Amino acid sequence: MEEDEILVRVRCVGINPVDVKILDMSPVVGATAGCEFAGDVAKIGPLVKNNRLKVGTPVFGCVLGNNVDRPSNGAFAEYVAATGDLVFVLPSHLSYQQGATLGAALPTVGMALYHALRLPPPYFNKAGGACETREAAAVTPVIMSPKPMQGGRPSPEKSKVAPKYVLVYGGSTVCGAIALQMIRKSGFVPVCTCSPRNFDMVKARGAQAVFDYQSPSCADDIKRYTADSLAYALDCIADVGSMRICYAAMGHLGGRYMGLNPFPVRAHTRRDIQPDYILVYTMFGKAINLPRPFGRPARPRDLSFAEDWCHSVQAILDSPGQIYPHPVEEGMHNLYGVINGLDRVRKGDMSGVKLVYNISI
Repeated sequence: MEEDEILVRVRCVGINPVDVKILDMSPVVGATAGCEFAGDVAKIGPLVKNNRLKVGTPVFGCVLGNNVDRPSNGAFAEYVAATGDLVFVLPSHLSYQQGATLGAALPTVGMALYHALRLPPPYFNKAGGACETREAAAVTPVIMSPKPMQGGRPSPEKSKVAPKYVLVYGGSTVCGAIALQMIRKSGFVPVCTCSPRNFDMVKARGAQAVFDYQSPSCADDIKRYTADSLAYALDCIADVGSMRICYAAMGHLGGRYMGLNPFPVRAHTRRDIQPDYILVYTMFGKAINLPRPFGRPARPRDLSFAEDWCHSVQAILDSPGQIYPHPVEEGMHNLYGVINGLDRVRKGDMSGVKLVYNISI
């Protein structure tokens, strides 16, 4: 445990596609895997700045598991060490299981939408019940309101300006569902793709319109709905098929494409679209020593952004009903069942739910 870290007694862990990808592409023999956890603070390092953390405080967050530089640390364990200023305090209205759906999704969406794509930050509505604090100083996210936002920017419902759309490909994924909520809070109009069986869920998370990604006319339908004006796409899948649909749906002026995985270069077919991708693990400010394309040098600016983002999002988490976690499916056999859970995610068995395992509830 490093001086800027906390030691967490793990209560629940979430299974993520990235856990499977890293294990399959770059397994580290003897390393502890897993990135997402919820649990209780057991110890606090002397350099942790988050003064809300006490021994026993319920928290959730993420780490880089299967890490060649730190093989003994990963979420799939009874205890995990995590950067103290990059965890979230679990509010009383959320369960440990729900926390285990948010630990990786919240920083991933923040890094993609507000650090990389540089969308306007989610705005704070003082009438919404939460109060501004030091933690909320950098970015102040809350629910949209028909009243003017801070800075005088009106909500989309009252604005006479043409709506600005953001496409979320894979809206029923955990990151996709969180992105839909954040995009609305930024004053943009989220549209998304997913399977028809998840249409109701993504609409409840804020999607203005939903499109079947398997439909041959999916891209054309999105382009028509957005009046050929789509300039932002967040691709939660980032394979050849998803990237092609995103590119075909974008307006004639082009725009920005952001993948949550390294995107396939062969699918970059338009010069008027700027593609990029994020790896949430750069938020720790350390080099990621994985094979290409996952390896990256240390990025101190990512750490600085992540600290501000985590402090800011805490304000919205503290107010009930403003962030809706993903539906949870609880796996069986506790820590021993995680291996089966990884295989289920590997096979693509999960849709519209997050697989969570109880470790020490």
